[in-house]
Amino acid sequence: MSETTTERKKVILSGIQPTGIFTLGNYLGAIKTWGQMQDDYHCCYMIADLHALTVRQEPAKLRKQVLECYALLLACGVDPQKSIVFIQSQVPAHAELGWVLSCNTQFGELSRMTQFKDKSAKHPENINAGLFTYPSLMAADILVYQADMVPVGEDQKQHLELTRDVAGRFNNVYGNTFRIPEPYIGKQGARIMSLADPTRKMSKSDENQNATVSILDKSEQIVKKFKRAVTDSDMEVCYKEGKDGINNLMSIYSVVTGKNMDEITAEFAGKGYGDFKVAVGEAVAEELRPVREEFDRLMADKAYLEQCYREGAEKASRIANRTMEKVKRKVGLIG
Repeated sequence: MSETTTERKKVILSGIQPTGIFTLGNYLGAIKTWGQMQDDYHCCYMIADLHALTVRQEPAKLRKQVLECYALLLACGVDPQKSIVFIQSQVPAHAELGWVLSCNTQFGELSRMTQFKDKSAKHPENINAGLFTYPSLMAADILVYQADMVPVGEDQKQHLELTRDVAGRFNNVYGNTFRIPEPYIGKQGARIMSLADPTRKMSKSDENQNATVSILDKSEQIVKKFKRAVTDSDMEVCYKEGKDGINNLMSIYSVVTGKNMDEITAEFAGKGYGDFKVAVGEAVAEELRPVREEFDRLMADKAYLEQCYREGAEKASRIANRTMEKVKRKVGLIG
C-alpha cells in the first residue's frame, strides 16, 4: 500500500464478528458490497474474533465459527488475492495498539458508548473491562492500517467518531501519526428487516426461525420462510408508508433483481401477495445458491482455507507492524 504514486488507492477496513452464519440482511446490507469494492480500493477485511471475547465464548464453537466466517467471506465474493482477508487475533499489533490507544481514550468517552450500555443490559452477569474498552481496540483495528475509510452502519457511527477523536488527539500530542478515517459512503446495501416483524432489523439471534433467512438455508427453506412473511391486509404490491412488510420484501427483491420499485409494482399489478412472496423467495434462493455451494466446497478444503488466512495475516502484519514501529517511537517505547 505504497503512497509514492498519485494514483494511490484508498484503504478500506471492515470487520465482522464470528457470531454465527450470516443472515440475508448481513449479506445484502454489507458483505455483498465488499466483493464489489475490491477493484477500486485496497480492502482489508477481518474476522473480529478478539471482539467476540467480550461475551463469554465456548472455545471449540468459537474456533468453528471463525473458520466458517472466513469461508463465508470468500464464498460471498471476497478474493484473498485482491483483498487482505485475515483473522484479527493472528495480527498481534491490534491488541498492542489497542492498549496504547486505551491510554489515550478518556473514561468519559467510553462511558457514553451506547453499545456498552446495551450489551451490559443483555449480559449483566459479565460486565467486563473488555466490554467497556473495546471501542479503543476497534480504533486500533482501523488506525493500524492507516485506513482512509470505514463502511459503517447506523450502530457503528459512534465508534468511528471516537476513532477520529482518538486519532486526532494522538496526532496533536505526538505529531502526525495516524490518517483520520472517513465513513465510507458508497453504494448502500439494503437495510433488511425481519420477515416476522418488519419494524425490526433481521437478526441472527432472533429466536423465531421464520424471521431470519440464513445465507446457507436450502432453497426450499428460503421459499417457505418468504411464504410466511408478515405483510398487511391490503393486496397491492406497492412501496408506501404503512406497508412495512411489503416494503421490506420489495427492497429485498429490488437488490436481488436490480429492478426499481416502479418496475416491481408493474410486474405484480393484479397479482396477490402470495405470488409476490414466492417470487421474492425464489429470487433470493437463486441469489444465495452459488454462495452456499462455494461455502461447502471451501469447508471441504481446510488446507486451502488455512493457507489463505495465514497469508492474509502475514500481509496484514506487514502493514500493521510498520504503524506500530512508528507509534512506539512516538510514545517513547524501545522498539
